[in-house]
Amino acid sequence: MTILGNLDAVQALEAGRRVLEIEARAVHDLAVRLDAQFVRAAELVLACKGRVVVSGMGKSGHIARKIASTLASTGTPAFFVHPAEASHGDLGMMTRDDIMIALSNSGESNELLMIVPMVKRMGGKLIAMTGNPKSSLARQADVHLDSNVAEEACSLGLAPTASTTAALALGDALAVTLLEARGFRKEDFARSHPGGSLGRRLLTHVRDVMRTGDAVPSVRDTATFSEAVMEVSRKGMGMTAVLGANGRVLGIFTDGDLRRALESGSDLRGLGVSQLMKPNPRCLGPDELAAEAAELMEQYKISQLLVVDENQHLIGALNMHDLMRAKVI
Repeated sequence: MTILGNLDAVQALEAGRRVLEIEARAVHDLAVRLDAQFVRAAELVLACKGRVVVSGMGKSGHIARKIASTLASTGTPAFFVHPAEASHGDLGMMTRDDIMIALSNSGESNELLMIVPMVKRMGGKLIAMTGNPKSSLARQADVHLDSNVAEEACSLGLAPTASTTAALALGDALAVTLLEARGFRKEDFARSHPGGSLGRRLLTHVRDVMRTGDAVPSVRDTATFSEAVMEVSRKGMGMTAVLGANGRVLGIFTDGDLRRALESGSDLRGLGVSQLMKPNPRCLGPDELAAEAAELMEQYKISQLLVVDENQHLIGALNMHDLMRAKVI
């Protein structure tokens, strides 16, 4: 019984696996062939005083857009220019301080070959990424990156499949190599992604989400059990910090501690909070990332954290709901 036109379920799986295996081999072979030209390309881009202009036609153009985007988000200023539009004025975006990365599997794309002389004439450097080292584009380039593949994954051998995967992987390899060469950090990455969840995780600090002042529940270590319960109830954080005479954090008393005390059946009226609190609670500083607070809560199965200064004085508090409101988790 057929389920996908001419294919049954077994044939469909075989087709999918064949494509993945061919493309995986193409990337593996690319890694084996990587040579000094790749290093030279990285050196040129790293020394570039301008920007990286990435260009390509058709499917190569789609890959070029992705490479430009990856470069830009990992510390290498880059943008995509359509080669056909470049020959009608958009080449004016490029300066002599820029580098062009031109993608063409055949290396004979007319639209690219038309603008290459202009790039060279203005003094720009050219990195060509092609599947043919003897092509016109490869010969005119300052550096050639060989993205040749043994076969396309398309059963007709026509649709760009393995070749585009190889070019994309080669672009990623260049971008990540440059990232490491620049010493690019998570914080740098976040600055170019401020609107997404990743940016929030990497740019939001504890001080940005913590509660402060009278909103922070706290009692002295001399407080009674009843006084501690009233503070927990008033501030609505499911806990209260327990402080010494000097304002330093000695412990924390939570809803969980209250439940356990009640379940014990003990007479709680005569007990002080210092007898029921957890001593030496998990604390962190205001300059820590809010994402680190979330990781601490998850690691130790807790819902609240106290925020302290370098002398262990209480300056704030936060719980899981604060992190959720800030969209850190």
